[in-house]
Amino acid sequence: MTEQPIEISSKQPINASVIWMHGLGADGNDFVPVVEMLDLPHIRFILPHAPYRKVTRNNGYEMRAWYDIYGLTPISREDATGISESQLAIESLIAQEIKRGIPAKRIVLAGFSQGGAIALHTALRFKQTLAGVLALSTYLPLNTLLGAEKSTANQHTPIFMAHGVDDAIITLDTCKSSLAVLQAQSYRVDWHEYPMAHSVCMPEISDIKQFVTQVLNDSSK
Repeated sequence: MTEQPIEISSKQPINASVIWMHGLGADGNDFVPVVEMLDLPHIRFILPHAPYRKVTRNNGYEMRAWYDIYGLTPISREDATGISESQLAIESLIAQEIKRGIPAKRIVLAGFSQGGAIALHTALRFKQTLAGVLALSTYLPLNTLLGAEKSTANQHTPIFMAHGVDDAIITLDTCKSSLAVLQAQSYRVDWHEYPMAHSVCMPEISDIKQFVTQVLNDSSK
Protein backbone atom coordinates (compact mmCIF):
# COMPACT_ATOMS: atom_id res chain seq x y z
CA MET A 1 0.00 0.00 0.00
CA THR A 2 1.84 3.07 -1.26
CA GLU A 3 -0.34 5.84 0.19
CA GLN A 4 -0.13 6.52 3.88
CA PRO A 5 -3.41 5.85 5.69
CA ILE A 6 -5.21 8.48 7.72
CA GLU A 7 -4.55 8.15 11.45
CA ILE A 8 -6.79 9.45 14.21
CA SER A 9 -5.45 8.98 17.71
CA SER A 10 -6.99 9.47 21.10
CA LYS A 11 -5.34 12.12 23.31
CA GLN A 12 -5.01 9.45 26.02
CA PRO A 13 -2.17 6.88 25.88
CA ILE A 14 -2.80 4.44 23.01
CA ASN A 15 -3.29 0.77 23.90
CA ALA A 16 -5.45 -0.48 20.99
CA SER A 17 -5.88 -0.01 17.24
CA VAL A 18 -8.79 -0.19 14.81
CA ILE A 19 -7.98 -0.62 11.11
CA TRP A 20 -11.04 0.51 9.13
CA MET A 21 -11.53 -0.07 5.38
CA HIS A 22 -13.85 2.09 3.28
CA GLY A 23 -16.25 0.97 0.54
CA LEU A 24 -15.95 0.94 -3.25
CA GLY A 25 -15.12 4.34 -4.77
CA ALA A 26 -14.61 6.08 -1.43
CA ASP A 27 -11.33 6.63 0.45
CA GLY A 28 -10.01 6.69 3.99
CA ASN A 29 -11.74 10.01 4.69
CA ASP A 30 -15.15 8.38 4.37
CA PHE A 31 -15.31 7.14 7.96
CA VAL A 32 -13.49 10.00 9.68
CA PRO A 33 -16.85 11.51 10.84
CA VAL A 34 -17.92 8.13 12.27
CA VAL A 35 -14.62 7.73 14.13
CA GLU A 36 -15.06 11.21 15.58
CA MET A 37 -18.63 10.38 16.67
CA LEU A 38 -17.43 7.19 18.37
CA ASP A 39 -15.05 9.28 20.52
CA LEU A 40 -13.32 6.20 21.95
CA PRO A 41 -10.33 6.70 24.27
CA HIS A 42 -6.93 4.97 24.06
CA ILE A 43 -7.44 3.88 20.42
CA ARG A 44 -5.51 4.66 17.24
CA PHE A 45 -7.78 4.48 14.17
CA ILE A 46 -6.02 3.59 10.91
CA LEU A 47 -8.05 4.49 7.79
CA PRO A 48 -6.25 3.19 4.68
CA HIS A 49 -7.00 4.14 1.08
CA ALA A 50 -7.70 1.36 -1.43
CA PRO A 51 -5.62 1.52 -4.63
CA TYR A 52 -7.15 2.70 -7.90
CA ARG A 53 -8.17 -0.13 -10.22
CA LYS A 54 -10.54 -0.65 -13.13
CA VAL A 55 -13.87 -2.02 -11.93
CA THR A 56 -15.52 -4.32 -14.46
CA ARG A 57 -19.05 -3.84 -13.12
CA ASN A 58 -18.67 -0.08 -13.60
CA ASN A 59 -17.69 -0.40 -17.28
CA GLY A 60 -13.99 -0.53 -16.45
CA TYR A 61 -14.03 2.88 -14.79
CA GLU A 62 -10.99 3.36 -12.58
CA MET A 63 -11.78 4.02 -8.92
CA ARG A 64 -10.57 3.12 -5.49
CA ALA A 65 -11.38 -0.55 -4.95
CA TRP A 66 -10.05 -3.31 -2.72
CA TYR A 67 -10.72 -5.76 -5.57
CA ASP A 68 -12.57 -5.95 -8.89
CA ILE A 69 -16.31 -6.61 -9.04
CA TYR A 70 -17.70 -8.35 -12.11
CA GLY A 71 -21.47 -8.63 -11.74
CA LEU A 72 -24.50 -7.12 -10.05
CA THR A 73 -24.26 -9.81 -7.39
CA PRO A 74 -20.90 -9.47 -5.62
CA ILE A 75 -20.41 -13.25 -5.45
CA SER A 76 -21.35 -14.00 -9.08
CA ARG A 77 -17.64 -14.17 -9.93
CA GLU A 78 -14.90 -13.13 -7.55
CA ASP A 79 -11.51 -11.46 -7.92
CA ALA A 80 -9.43 -13.83 -5.80
CA THR A 81 -6.18 -12.11 -6.82
CA GLY A 82 -7.37 -8.64 -5.84
CA ILE A 83 -8.82 -9.91 -2.56
CA SER A 84 -5.52 -11.61 -1.73
CA GLU A 85 -3.53 -8.44 -2.55
CA SER A 86 -5.73 -6.38 -0.21
CA GLN A 87 -5.46 -9.05 2.48
CA LEU A 88 -1.65 -8.74 2.36
CA ALA A 89 -1.88 -4.93 2.51
CA ILE A 90 -4.06 -5.07 5.64
CA GLU A 91 -1.82 -7.71 7.21
CA SER A 92 1.10 -5.32 6.73
CA LEU A 93 -0.85 -2.61 8.61
CA ILE A 94 -1.51 -5.08 11.43
CA ALA A 95 2.21 -5.89 11.53
CA GLN A 96 2.99 -2.17 11.69
CA GLU A 97 0.69 -1.72 14.69
CA ILE A 98 2.27 -4.70 16.43
CA LYS A 99 5.71 -3.10 15.87
CA ARG A 100 4.34 0.06 17.46
CA GLY A 101 3.56 -1.91 20.60
CA ILE A 102 -0.09 -2.88 20.11
CA PRO A 103 -0.56 -6.65 20.49
CA ALA A 104 -2.74 -8.42 17.91
CA LYS A 105 -5.35 -9.15 20.58
CA ARG A 106 -5.84 -5.37 20.94
CA ILE A 107 -6.45 -4.80 17.20
CA VAL A 108 -9.91 -4.65 15.61
CA LEU A 109 -10.43 -4.97 11.85
CA ALA A 110 -13.40 -2.98 10.54
CA GLY A 111 -14.87 -2.24 7.14
CA PHE A 112 -17.91 -1.12 5.19
CA SER A 113 -19.16 -2.90 2.04
CA GLN A 114 -16.04 -3.95 0.04
CA GLY A 115 -13.92 -2.90 3.00
CA GLY A 116 -16.00 -5.10 5.29
CA ALA A 117 -15.46 -8.04 2.97
CA ILE A 118 -11.70 -7.50 3.26
CA ALA A 119 -11.95 -7.14 7.05
CA LEU A 120 -13.74 -10.50 7.31
CA HIS A 121 -11.54 -12.27 4.78
CA THR A 122 -8.31 -11.07 6.42
CA ALA A 123 -9.31 -11.54 10.06
CA LEU A 124 -10.50 -15.11 9.65
CA ARG A 125 -7.19 -16.11 8.03
CA PHE A 126 -4.86 -14.14 10.30
CA LYS A 127 -2.44 -16.29 12.32
CA GLN A 128 -2.67 -14.30 15.57
CA THR A 129 -5.81 -13.71 17.62
CA LEU A 130 -7.44 -10.32 16.98
CA ALA A 131 -9.80 -8.43 19.31
CA GLY A 132 -12.77 -8.36 16.95
CA VAL A 133 -14.21 -7.66 13.51
CA LEU A 134 -16.70 -5.02 12.35
CA ALA A 135 -18.39 -6.18 9.13
CA LEU A 136 -20.77 -3.42 8.02
CA SER A 137 -23.19 -3.75 5.07
CA THR A 138 -21.06 -6.48 3.57
CA TYR A 139 -20.69 -10.18 2.82
CA LEU A 140 -18.10 -12.95 3.17
CA PRO A 141 -16.01 -13.18 -0.01
CA LEU A 142 -14.62 -16.48 -1.33
CA ASN A 143 -16.78 -18.22 1.26
CA THR A 144 -16.26 -21.70 -0.19
CA LEU A 145 -12.55 -21.43 0.70
CA LEU A 146 -13.08 -20.49 4.35
CA GLY A 147 -13.11 -24.02 5.72
CA ALA A 148 -9.72 -24.80 4.21
CA GLU A 149 -8.06 -21.41 4.76
CA LYS A 150 -9.33 -20.22 8.15
CA SER A 151 -6.98 -19.76 11.08
CA THR A 152 -7.81 -21.40 14.40
CA ALA A 153 -6.37 -18.28 16.10
CA ASN A 154 -9.51 -16.31 15.19
CA GLN A 155 -12.12 -19.07 15.42
CA HIS A 156 -13.59 -17.44 18.54
CA THR A 157 -12.97 -13.78 17.67
CA PRO A 158 -16.20 -11.75 18.06
CA ILE A 159 -17.74 -10.53 14.80
CA PHE A 160 -20.15 -7.56 14.68
CA MET A 161 -22.17 -7.95 11.46
CA ALA A 162 -24.68 -5.24 10.54
CA HIS A 163 -26.89 -4.65 7.51
CA GLY A 164 -29.65 -2.36 6.29
CA VAL A 165 -32.95 -4.06 5.51
CA ASP A 166 -33.40 -1.73 2.50
CA ASP A 167 -29.89 -2.26 1.07
CA ALA A 168 -30.13 -2.50 -2.74
CA ILE A 169 -26.35 -2.64 -3.33
CA ILE A 170 -25.61 -5.74 -1.24
CA THR A 171 -28.96 -7.29 -0.40
CA LEU A 172 -29.94 -8.45 3.05
CA ASP A 173 -30.29 -11.98 1.63
CA THR A 174 -26.69 -11.91 0.38
CA CYS A 175 -25.49 -10.85 3.82
CA LYS A 176 -27.65 -13.47 5.57
CA SER A 177 -26.16 -16.16 3.32
CA SER A 178 -22.72 -15.10 4.57
CA LEU A 179 -24.02 -15.13 8.14
CA ALA A 180 -25.19 -18.73 7.63
CA VAL A 181 -21.73 -19.74 6.35
CA LEU A 182 -20.05 -18.15 9.37
CA GLN A 183 -22.47 -19.75 11.81
CA ALA A 184 -22.00 -23.15 10.13
CA GLN A 185 -18.25 -22.72 10.77
CA SER A 186 -19.05 -21.96 14.47
CA TYR A 187 -18.04 -18.26 14.46
CA ARG A 188 -19.41 -15.89 17.11
CA VAL A 189 -21.51 -13.39 15.13
CA ASP A 190 -23.28 -10.47 16.80
CA TRP A 191 -25.97 -9.82 14.14
CA HIS A 192 -27.76 -6.47 13.70
CA GLU A 193 -30.34 -5.20 11.21
CA TYR A 194 -31.25 -1.52 10.78
CA PRO A 195 -33.98 0.33 8.83
CA MET A 196 -31.56 1.84 6.30
CA ALA A 197 -30.16 1.42 2.79
CA HIS A 198 -26.45 0.86 1.96
CA SER A 199 -25.23 3.24 4.64
CA VAL A 200 -24.55 3.73 8.35
CA CYS A 201 -27.05 5.05 10.93
CA MET A 202 -26.81 6.53 14.41
CA PRO A 203 -28.19 3.48 16.29
CA GLU A 204 -25.58 1.37 14.47
CA ILE A 205 -22.79 3.76 15.51
CA SER A 206 -23.95 3.46 19.10
CA ASP A 207 -23.90 -0.35 18.85
CA ILE A 208 -20.43 -0.25 17.26
CA LYS A 209 -19.14 1.83 20.17
CA GLN A 210 -20.53 -0.69 22.63
CA PHE A 211 -19.04 -3.64 20.70
CA VAL A 212 -15.54 -2.14 20.37
CA THR A 213 -15.52 -1.15 24.04
CA GLN A 214 -16.60 -4.66 25.05
CA VAL A 215 -14.10 -6.62 22.93
CA LEU A 216 -11.22 -4.41 24.04
CA ASN A 217 -12.27 -4.75 27.67
CA ASP A 218 -12.38 -8.53 27.21
CA SER A 219 -8.97 -8.59 25.54
CA SER A 220 -7.37 -6.80 28.50
CA LYS A 221 -8.42 -9.49 30.98
